[in-house]
Amino acid sequence: MIPSSFPPKEEIARLTARMLLEIRAVHFNAETPFTLASGLPSPTYIDCRRLISYPRIRSVLMDFLAVTILREAGFEAFDNIAGGETAGIPFAAMVAERLALPMTYVRKKPKGYGRNARIEGAMSEGQRVLLVEDLTTDGGSKLSFVDAIRDTGATCAHTAVIFYYGIFPETVATLAGHGVGLHYLCTWQDVLAEARASGAFDAATLAEVGSFLADPRRWQAARQAK
Repeated sequence: MIPSSFPPKEEIARLTARMLLEIRAVHFNAETPFTLASGLPSPTYIDCRRLISYPRIRSVLMDFLAVTILREAGFEAFDNIAGGETAGIPFAAMVAERLALPMTYVRKKPKGYGRNARIEGAMSEGQRVLLVEDLTTDGGSKLSFVDAIRDTGATCAHTAVIFYYGIFPETVATLAGHGVGLHYLCTWQDVLAEARASGAFDAATLAEVGSFLADPRRWQAARQAK
């Protein structure tokens, strides 16, 4: 069912952050930083995949994502919803259900046998496709999915995620340079604000996370130099 209630963007961000904290999808560790896919250290880590195990929360967040897409991209802007392998697939399915649109998914690479396809499901030339993922950091991983969609003759000018890091200034420019707009529910700053308000972590950890979010490249360089 298409949501008919449109909460303010700020309230969506606050409630999304609260839900991510409640299900322990948010991890802060200043003493033993996590290692990101880039190999760089970070005191923050988020696991949006946990959402699929919490039906009430995932339902509300998918309503929020559908509302955000409708408000920011348009009510008749898409013909197909595509999920990125693997984390984006369940969320794309739920968004497609809400928007009453076909759903497909995009492989990270051809499967190597059969049709050797990257697109699974029915996607046709001229369709306007929305790429759905769980999160984005610097936006780079989205470009391969977008190119695979465009190779079918369809168009892809938008991607929607639950969580956007919001700390790397090049992200929006990277996507925009590829002709893609970004839509999201909340960022690390929203999560940090909610964590402070709820007392979810101790003051020292929150201070270290705040330092990282204010200047992640400098924080990482300092930790690598040790």
